Amino acid sequence: MLVLDYRSMSNEALSAEKADLEKRYADFKARGLKLNMARGKPGVDQLDLSMPMLDILNSTSNIYASTGDDCRNYGLGDGLPEMRELFAEMLGIDDHNIIVGGNSSLQIMYNLISMGYCFGFPESPCPWSQVEKRKFLCPVPGYDRHFAITEEFGFELISVPMTPTGPDMDVVEKLVAEDDTIKGIWCVPQYSNPDGYTYSDETIDRFAKMKTAAPDFKIFWDEAYIVHHLTDEIIETPVLLNECKKYGTEDRVFMFTSTSKITFPGAGVSALACSEAMMKYICKRFSVMIISYDKMNQLRHVRFLKNKEGVLAHMAKHRRRLVPCFDAVKTAFNEELTPCGDIAHWTNPKGGYFISLYVMPGCAKRVAQLCKDCGLTLTGAGSAYPYHKDPDDAHLRIAPTYPSLDEVETASDLLCVCVRLAAVEKLLAENA
Repeated sequence: MLVLDYRSMSNEALSAEKADLEKRYADFKARGLKLNMARGKPGVDQLDLSMPMLDILNSTSNIYASTGDDCRNYGLGDGLPEMRELFAEMLGIDDHNIIVGGNSSLQIMYNLISMGYCFGFPESPCPWSQVEKRKFLCPVPGYDRHFAITEEFGFELISVPMTPTGPDMDVVEKLVAEDDTIKGIWCVPQYSNPDGYTYSDETIDRFAKMKTAAPDFKIFWDEAYIVHHLTDEIIETPVLLNECKKYGTEDRVFMFTSTSKITFPGAGVSALACSEAMMKYICKRFSVMIISYDKMNQLRHVRFLKNKEGVLAHMAKHRRRLVPCFDAVKTAFNEELTPCGDIAHWTNPKGGYFISLYVMPGCAKRVAQLCKDCGLTLTGAGSAYPYHKDPDDAHLRIAPTYPSLDEVETASDLLCVCVRLAAVEKLLAENA
């Protein structure tokens, strides 16, 4: 229904609109809905795409790596050569810069922060635990689980504004040049979580060549969505590790990726890419913790996916499932929110798993609560900011991937009612 710009409406008209929205909200509530758009999880039909992978290995299969190593046994702590080659293709780097891990890239990130905390890195003046008031940069909005790791180790989390081309590099460069207690930055460079932005070539170049006061400053470069395209356009950007090599800064970057949202999140394969010097140091530290990761799973994955071309073909199947869900959210927003004026705006990602919805300042928590009370679970308001504190109380992360298309359509309609209702409530309170 077409309505007037909320900010131009009289209190009488706003009150009538509120009554109408409350009726619509009550109708949704009476349906006893149980919907979830909180976490970025693949849907069941996405998981089904990888079920044939489970048939690749059985009791009669060849279970030897290309090296001749028995994948059932210990050994090859840095991963199967063929799995390293696959990840190298995906990331656009040499395979000798790859370490294959377990099922979680987040676990590798945690272990590296822990390594810096306990021991430091070769260029560290001291372990990070001995640095008073140690800090880490957090582009916002960003990934809550990244922020949680550094918060766990006692870092002060410093927010850096995100832009459509990446973190505000003027802010980043100034901070890291002046403060040697800043030890790193979290980055999701392609289809960022949650805005869906891709870092520009200029941003990547500035990361590679920037001056840092801390000799052991680290860039945690999480390529979680590097093959998760939502359009036919395959976006490719300069590879940070390769760019760093041009400036002699390759030791500052840790790149991560995984198959978590390619095959099975609970049973995928992860990878770390770094300089050869850093790889040697990390492998030595990791060797105390683990002899080898699950090589049978690595073998299963590489035989199923084969190469980058195979990965992209597989992800095209994912895209056919996801695009209608993303379109449903954006269609609802355009039809239900745009006519109301400037009460909300949202991102239009070309890949990844999320849409950022920005509602009227001071309304995000209210919207989330209204949704919850009506049976729709969203990621908590403020979750995309350090300490879960959004200074504007305006951001909501929308994850259209897990529910069915029908559920996404229903959830999006309900969400729009909640956004409008919260906006009307705020405007009436302001006009009182």
